[in-house]
Amino acid sequence: MTEMTTSGTISSPGKGIRVALFATCINDTMYPETARAVVTLLERLGCSVDFPMTQTCCGQPFTNTGYFDEAMGSVRTFVDSFADYDHVVVPSGSCAGSVRTQHAMLARRAGDQGLSAAVEEVAPRTRELSEFLVDVLGVTDVGAYFPHRVTYHPTCHSLRVVRVGDRPLRLLQAVRGLTLLPLAGAEECCGFGGTFAVKNADISVSMGGDKVRHTLDTGAEYLVAGDNSCLTHLGGLLSRQQTGVRPIHLAEILASTEEDR
Repeated sequence: MTEMTTSGTISSPGKGIRVALFATCINDTMYPETARAVVTLLERLGCSVDFPMTQTCCGQPFTNTGYFDEAMGSVRTFVDSFADYDHVVVPSGSCAGSVRTQHAMLARRAGDQGLSAAVEEVAPRTRELSEFLVDVLGVTDVGAYFPHRVTYHPTCHSLRVVRVGDRPLRLLQAVRGLTLLPLAGAEECCGFGGTFAVKNADISVSMGGDKVRHTLDTGAEYLVAGDNSCLTHLGGLLSRQQTGVRPIHLAEILASTEEDR
């Protein structure tokens, strides 16, 4: 477990652990601050972090839309990029779930036994950020400081595919200065669902509206989640309603320290 030293600094539970960061498409193109926060956090905990430059998409957009053949290139690129790492950390329950469930299905469907074997090697080492922190490093207190009122939205894939459980909440509860406010209907979908938001826009907006209403009822300053895709959807609704509530990724809170203030 992580312990605070007498000097007030946090120990290094990740010392000697080499980690590969799978940034994900949405973070790479729209939210690079989230990927940087993951690196800052893991290095603060003593990990050595690599960023394989060959990484691309996990292939989930193809797979979820039924373009299985088109997804195969992403699967092969993923296993090639991360084959040499014991730990692959993903700041997204959605993408971690895709790697751990969809990749094996796609490889079996293609009848590629070599790829199936490679997926079976890499997929179990691929962990959503909160899983890695709690289960591998054994920490809940990561030395973070964030003096704000926040509420947490557990995204569907984090809950139902990756099954992160209460790990993100335990991490948030240990953040100094942070007030964690309960969110009504927390386990209900926000309505994003990737292409669902495009194909069923009215339903998507209605579902997102419910989540925004519950968020406003908490009095939180920030809405936090582990997936920037969901936060993009909810952030747009929060912004258009001029609520003043800001979406923020879990990694950015955990990377924040008193020195940053």
